[in-house]
Amino acid sequence: MSKIVILGAGISGHVAASHLRRKLSKEHEVLVVSPNSNYQWIPSNIWVGVGRMKSKEILFPLAPLYKKKGIRYKQAKAITFHPEGDKTEQKPYILAEYVVGEKKGQQEKVTYDYLINATGPKLNFEATEGLTPGLNKTYSVCTYTHADHAWEGLNDLIQQMKQGKKVKILIGTGHAKATCQGAAFEYILNVEQELRRHKVRDMAEVTWISNEYQLGDFGMDGMLLSYGSMTMKSSEMVGMIFEDRDIKWILGVGVDKIENGIAYYENLDGEHKKEKYDFAMLIPSFSGHGFKAFDKNNEDVTSKLFKGFMIVDADYTSKPYEDWSVKDWPETYQNPSYQNIFAPGIAFAPPHAISKPRKSKNGTAIFPAPPRTGMPSGITAKLVADNIIDSIKSGKDTAHHKGSLGNMGAACIASAGFGITQGSGVSITTYPIVPDYEKYPKTQGRQLGKTFGEIGLAGHWLKLALHYAFIYKAKMRPFWWLIPE
Repeated sequence: MSKIVILGAGISGHVAASHLRRKLSKEHEVLVVSPNSNYQWIPSNIWVGVGRMKSKEILFPLAPLYKKKGIRYKQAKAITFHPEGDKTEQKPYILAEYVVGEKKGQQEKVTYDYLINATGPKLNFEATEGLTPGLNKTYSVCTYTHADHAWEGLNDLIQQMKQGKKVKILIGTGHAKATCQGAAFEYILNVEQELRRHKVRDMAEVTWISNEYQLGDFGMDGMLLSYGSMTMKSSEMVGMIFEDRDIKWILGVGVDKIENGIAYYENLDGEHKKEKYDFAMLIPSFSGHGFKAFDKNNEDVTSKLFKGFMIVDADYTSKPYEDWSVKDWPETYQNPSYQNIFAPGIAFAPPHAISKPRKSKNGTAIFPAPPRTGMPSGITAKLVADNIIDSIKSGKDTAHHKGSLGNMGAACIASAGFGITQGSGVSITTYPIVPDYEKYPKTQGRQLGKTFGEIGLAGHWLKLALHYAFIYKAKMRPFWWLIPE
């Protein structure tokens, strides 16, 4: 019998647990350890944040589902990693601390044969002074509770606008090295649409603020797109969208301090400036959770497992950005020191930035971190699960299933509006995620035709369909596995 422990029940953790349980016989144990009691379909937080969905529509409790499907579950959080066991526990384990109920605060050794670290990122709001959701007129859509609160703040502002108050709205990134520009991009389009729906658009100045060097970078160094019969840069497409909606932009900046209604930032010229606002939604930086690891002699081996995020089968050699290759990205998401430990999705440490690293004249690094959310999280989680399944069934470690972000595509649909007949979707599909300049030297590292952009109601329909399809899939309803990641 094998025991597989999954840390985290977000997209990666839940996908891995679902596939492991479906494909392994009941003699093998699948255990999810997560501090969260609910699963949430994070992409739909955007609609919660503009009042077009209730948070209850994008989440469901984990415990009843896992019990029904034969997946064990502990509502606890990992504290430390012990990949060799210790003098009293011969098997590898993680030390977990319960977060609710009678056991709250108690710690327990959770042993495993295989471990999947799907803890995702720490939302590192404290890395930017004053960037705390709900304070200083700043909000977030990173979780459903944040999104609920964001709608409360936005709705209150809309009511003030209806009474004649002119306001400034600031949306984008809240740190010099933040990622997830796509979520902020979708949110600004939805906020702008809501202002129109409430007939107060003329009362608001809406501004995009980002660490991107150009619009449409999205942490992927931008892209060359097929757009209808034309070829267009993503910077041109996003610029066209913003101009059409009268959205202003501030680029190449790192927000480093927030006060009540004021965002302070540094630009690439080394200038320190500020932007006033009445409502702000600024994505924080993402970081690892600060886990520690110890060997069987209680010696610190954190450096074997973590480089901020978890170390996997990537090339982490220090070299200039120009010398990095698509081949440096991981394929199996397996830790090289402890090969029964894996880290799909956001939990793995990327080998390097995808967007060109830039520094201000003061030496401050200002550029997006690589995105690993959404489709890549689900695909890499299934890949890891399949390798563990093969290893268990064959009786020997195998890693036949491989998938690098350098040969993997991703689709992002930013839908503004809501309903069947109203709304518009901005669809951007890129292949591969990490540009391959050797294979596609004339198209900025990506394949035209598979890298394209579209604008229209069809994209909005697709976003709605995906919401319901992935909630269905996450609930493991009949034939859920036929829905791709």
